[in-house]
Amino acid sequence: MKSKPVKEKFASQASPELLAAMRQLAEEEGKQFQALLDEAMREFLERRNTNKPRQHVVEALGLSIQEFDSLYQKLAK
Repeated sequence: MKSKPVKEKFASQASPELLAAMRQLAEEEGKQFQALLDEAMREFLERRNTNKPRQHVVEALGLSIQEFDSLYQKLAK
């Protein structure tokens, strides 16, 4: 049986506009607000703690190069 990860409650404050945007995004993505906040904090720490790009950015670049390589080569000339 898989155990749930331990979660710790905390309180903070944010602007009403930021909270509304986060709640809207969570609803649009079908996620709980807490899950979206957890994801945002993880990505923030990853960006701060490393000098490498995030994995999804690298993957998107690779797909773009595959699709538009000939165009990029023409533009580079």
